[in-house]
Amino acid sequence: MISRVLASIKKKKKEGFTMSSPGVQLHIQKHHVVMDNGIVQVTLSKPDGIVTGIRYNGVDNLLEVLNKETNRGYWDLVWSAPGVKGGFDVIKGTCFEVIVQNEDQLELSFKRMWDHSLEGKYVPLNIDKRFILLRGSSGFYSYGIYEHLHGWPDFDLTETRITFKLRKDKFQYMAMADNRQRIMPFPEDRMPGRCQPLAYQEAVLLVNPKDPRLKGEVDDKYQYSCKNIDNKVHGWISFSPSVGFWQITPSDEFRSGGPFKQNLTSHVGPTTLAIFLSGHYAGQDLVPKWRGGEPWKKVFGPVYIYLNSGSTGDDPLVLWEDAKIKMATEVQSWPYLFPASEDFLKPDQRGNINGRLLVLDRTINSGPEQT
Repeated sequence: MISRVLASIKKKKKEGFTMSSPGVQLHIQKHHVVMDNGIVQVTLSKPDGIVTGIRYNGVDNLLEVLNKETNRGYWDLVWSAPGVKGGFDVIKGTCFEVIVQNEDQLELSFKRMWDHSLEGKYVPLNIDKRFILLRGSSGFYSYGIYEHLHGWPDFDLTETRITFKLRKDKFQYMAMADNRQRIMPFPEDRMPGRCQPLAYQEAVLLVNPKDPRLKGEVDDKYQYSCKNIDNKVHGWISFSPSVGFWQITPSDEFRSGGPFKQNLTSHVGPTTLAIFLSGHYAGQDLVPKWRGGEPWKKVFGPVYIYLNSGSTGDDPLVLWEDAKIKMATEVQSWPYLFPASEDFLKPDQRGNINGRLLVLDRTINSGPEQT
């Protein structure tokens, strides 16, 4: 049954590609821009670079239409000056630019440049948020370029990520692994009268949830954390219509902490996260700190927002199986060829290292141990 439905999804994708519009189109409006490839339409505020709408499979907007436009799809960070309490910042661009525009690809840039007049107000970084839509792609890519110039103020960067807030009236089933997927509580279930606060603010006991089957359960976004090495695809399924929204991370190279560092994935909202830097589960040891005017530049991503759909009567859970297949394809395609920024190194600009790593662990034995 699953193989038959997956074959049907693949056929729909192939037909969608061959019968799609001639190419990728860009519509520039007064306060928004729209990327459109005939499969998905992505609307972003201009020049902010906030994702305000995602149109797909007949649904006008997969993002939460009840939220303000600034609270739907956005890059954010938490930063602080040394010894000062951290501040949360939804990154809004001040300059919009079309980087690539042809029938096969669009790449858009939303920059926020820093100067000393902004000291104390914004993190001392030049930030360039990029969004890419490819011809025939059932989704879009995003990556960011962060730059701290020599002599700029010291600061700590506690967290940075991409956040998507989906429609709660449609996305109620979450999946992050074969054995970690379920019907999720509504955001209202975490409000007073429907829950009982527990030891810390993220954890609540559901005492009067909208879905009575969830009564007595604990909801806590940290329940859905996992190691980076396993954090390649996660997201949400809408049963009516049958639509999947998936966040795919094809590589760990731009995430802090290495493959065994735990990070958040998706949680009640419905919310989906792409975490790049985070002190979760580690604390200050994994918070980057810039001192003495140290220069620095880093590319985060690209990550892929993948959308899929099923036919009426199909098992919607097959969308998870299809998302895993797409994730494997993205992993095999890394590093990507299409990002236009010269700061993203292409395959022919990268090297390889081979050999053996010998570790001397004095708690086990006195000789080297091969790993």
